[in-house]
Amino acid sequence: MVETFRHYLTSKAAFTDAELEQLEAAAIVKKLKRREHLLHKGDVCRYMAFVVSGSLRLYRTDEEAEEHILRFAIENWWMTDPESFRTGLPAQGAIEALEDTQVLLWSRENWELVKREVPAFHALENQLAGHYLDAQVNRLYTAISHSAEVRYQEFVKAFPDFYQRIPLHMIASYLGVSRETLSRIRKQAGFH
Repeated sequence: MVETFRHYLTSKAAFTDAELEQLEAAAIVKKLKRREHLLHKGDVCRYMAFVVSGSLRLYRTDEEAEEHILRFAIENWWMTDPESFRTGLPAQGAIEALEDTQVLLWSRENWELVKREVPAFHALENQLAGHYLDAQVNRLYTAISHSAEVRYQEFVKAFPDFYQRIPLHMIASYLGVSRETLSRIRKQAGFH
């Protein structure tokens, strides 16, 4: 598990062996079963997670108990409830494993510590935060300016590894369309 994380880090920036060991020592290894929650709505998000294997989703539930998926994460992706992790306030969302999943977790304290003590990791975190913000802006723009067909095409293009692993109803939720609409779009596009 640690080897996957090491490979990820060294593909992103230059880390010394001592820095890698420090990052690994600060992490907690956790295995989640399919449908097991890493975070429940109302709990404080205490961890930043790196997905070693499997997949996660971050979602919120509205007043009618309808789920709205905000984010997916598969291998070599990061996951947290950013607002709760940053502020220490109760989470508005929940994080659930979509498959049996292995993650590395850093508490907020350890996260801040390794960012201070490992400059390359702090720079990587800043870069990832920038990419996350850009992705959220692009997702919002796509949601308000494109048809459901275009949103699905953009999703498949941007996340080719996701659409084959994630249940159709969850992709529909992420795109803000009904499952029936997504089934129609997929059929017209030649997906079966």
